[in-house]
Amino acid sequence: MGHIGFSYIGLLFLLLLFIPNLIWTRNLPQNYSSEHESKVLLFFERIGEVLTCCCALLFSDFNLRPWTSWTWWLIAAFLLMSMYEFWWIRYFKSERKLSDFYSSLLGIPVAGASLPVLAFFLLGIYGRVIWMPLSAALLGIGHIGIHLQHRKEINSARRLS
Repeated sequence: MGHIGFSYIGLLFLLLLFIPNLIWTRNLPQNYSSEHESKVLLFFERIGEVLTCCCALLFSDFNLRPWTSWTWWLIAAFLLMSMYEFWWIRYFKSERKLSDFYSSLLGIPVAGASLPVLAFFLLGIYGRVIWMPLSAALLGIGHIGIHLQHRKEINSARRLS
């Protein structure tokens, strides 16, 4: 279930998530619009965001503890968050087109959406808190789904031009 208490690792993951997103609000891709996003996917995304943030902060099980084989899950989660940060650096250095924003990284589709969702999912496995992988799954359905929807629209528009 999980032990209620503050998680500094969860806070760190949230900072790694939110800081680039705050910078992004001043560096939106050219022609970006969220107008035609699926309301169902948006619902899943919002519920997943709230639950993931709450889990990240409210379960002390995510904090560092003595080395066990479970620690590999935390290392994998940090690796995914590091890849996410690298993806943002690549985006901010790009021309900031929609194709840059919905790009893949090392074969991971829509990496800007997929990497943090996967990282939080693995953080939940590390902490053995079932609520985090479930929350990350809800977030993934919405957030990754929306990004895939946008990427599909971009690819369709390319074919028409």
